[in-house]
Amino acid sequence: MVHNFNAGPSILPKEVLQQASESLLNFNNSGLSILEIGHRTALFEEVLHEAVSLVKELMRLDADHEVLFLHGGASTQFMQVPYNLLGEGQTAAYIDNGIWGSKAIKEARLFGNVNVVASSKDKNHTYLPKEFTTPADAVYLHYTTNNTVEGTQWQTVPETHLPLVADMSSDILSRELDFNKHALIYAGAQKNIGIAGVNLLVINKNMLGKVSRKIPTILDYRIHIENGSMLNTPPVFAIYVSMLTLRWIKKMGGVAGIEKLNNQKADLFYSTLDALPIFRGPVAKEDRSKMNAVFVMEDTSLEKQFLNVAKEENLYGIKGHRSVGGFRASFYNALPLTSVEVLVQVMKDFANKVG
Repeated sequence: MVHNFNAGPSILPKEVLQQASESLLNFNNSGLSILEIGHRTALFEEVLHEAVSLVKELMRLDADHEVLFLHGGASTQFMQVPYNLLGEGQTAAYIDNGIWGSKAIKEARLFGNVNVVASSKDKNHTYLPKEFTTPADAVYLHYTTNNTVEGTQWQTVPETHLPLVADMSSDILSRELDFNKHALIYAGAQKNIGIAGVNLLVINKNMLGKVSRKIPTILDYRIHIENGSMLNTPPVFAIYVSMLTLRWIKKMGGVAGIEKLNNQKADLFYSTLDALPIFRGPVAKEDRSKMNAVFVMEDTSLEKQFLNVAKEENLYGIKGHRSVGGFRASFYNALPLTSVEVLVQVMKDFANKVG
């Protein structure tokens, strides 16, 4: 059995893979492949409608929040968010707590003033800066809920008087949150809710239409809302896989059920990590990510040997991001607890062998 700890694109539920593969040859007994159905036919409209309905149900969204499935990933939203929300001469507040937050800040500066109200750069983003003051005139506060590279995660929603904008790409629907507290949420689907190629957006429609600049049609959230994610040809297959994955989350007990499983995985891994002196977690314990656990070895000369052992045991994707090194194990929604059990046993066996 293969144990998939890849950081993204990531593991998918087996039943989703099975259903998606069957749809490639015959979608819903239509005789057509999901890859060749018309996007404005009832066949696909039913898929999109169900996907949107499932997001609203799982997130318990209120009537002010709209749901979109758009092309691209989070990197597109680094630009599209300030294009729609940050007017010329206005200020947006950003928290810099990792690579992706830094990229979002860079793009936002093309459209208005950016006030970086907090940063963890001083300690290589190994903690989350929770004490900050936001400008009274800022139009929103942007933060990244989970940091895939550095292995940190906000355990609670930041308290602020400003509308909240969140990049939830790597922990979307992995735990219960008050999603309605956010003015805008964006998330590439390829970690917890599907495959690469589609971006989930949840937008409080009251935030839109307040900038004076002209927004190109394809980048205007309002027009996408008016057209129900069908302004142009949508990524049909990616939305279909997201719909199947959302169905699976609901079947697993919804977000509460998924959160319970994710807590079990994280608790097992981190308790093992802390018990083995050969390994070390560089992230502040209170800020550890339940999605992406990063760890290193005190003796770096053993890293290649451990990676080889992991490969022999069919543990895939645990090499750390190239910018930080070490190791990273991703515990996304679809990863079974049994895979984490195998990983921690391999870590124990290795520690006993070399220690």
